[in-house]
Amino acid sequence: MAGRKLIIQIPCFNEEASLPIAFACLPKAVPGYDTIETLVLDDGSTDRTVAVARDLGATHVVELPHQGLAQTFMTGLRRALALGAHTIVNFDADNQYSADDIATITAPIVAGAAGVVIGERPLPSMGRFSPLKLRLHLAGNAVLRWLTGTTVTDATSGFRALRHDIACLVDIRSTYTYTVEMLLELSLAGVPITFVPVRVTCDELRPSRLIKSNAEYLFKNSCIIVRTLARRRRCTGQVVREDAAVSWVGEG
Repeated sequence: MAGRKLIIQIPCFNEEASLPIAFACLPKAVPGYDTIETLVLDDGSTDRTVAVARDLGATHVVELPHQGLAQTFMTGLRRALALGAHTIVNFDADNQYSADDIATITAPIVAGAAGVVIGERPLPSMGRFSPLKLRLHLAGNAVLRWLTGTTVTDATSGFRALRHDIACLVDIRSTYTYTVEMLLELSLAGVPITFVPVRVTCDELRPSRLIKSNAEYLFKNSCIIVRTLARRRRCTGQVVREDAAVSWVGEG
């Protein structure tokens, strides 16, 4: 395992208040890795996010024009690969996830049992999920299992780890969100995806900036699903069930 580098990428948009709290929770060591680096991706913030990230000692800070979460995530993958990452963990700046579980989601990669791992949140016990939001999320997971023939338990969790060779395969086209598109692309390409239970914090630092309303999120993610399935069909000739474009309202 000598020489393995873990890069924790943190997409940010106006996170000057939340970033110090999230940063303070990051592990100093993770089993299986010799080096841990942080990569803060600033998506055109209008506050002091960049200055705060540098003051906190982030290993790498990338300033971007505002391009949306999906393309910020994609930029992070490319930059982390260029920096020699063996594994890339995507971690939100809003304190939703427990940073202690970075070791949990990287463990299957370290063991050689997985190439991509997604953190499965305890959805039914999450107070931030309304009954409607929870039902939509669970229904969406079921449809995605049907579409891909794989086991999907939390499609919209942004807490995920990718081994470098799998990260090279990711090609997000959306400017909105990356979670479902990445899962669809990798699943339909035959890449196994592992889900492991993770914890969420009780004190989310701010409301989601991605989800303005359930209806908007449902519509935008449905469009992403249809485009992704159509692109996959054009590329491979594989017949997929495009009429099953259902979305998930669990992210953020």
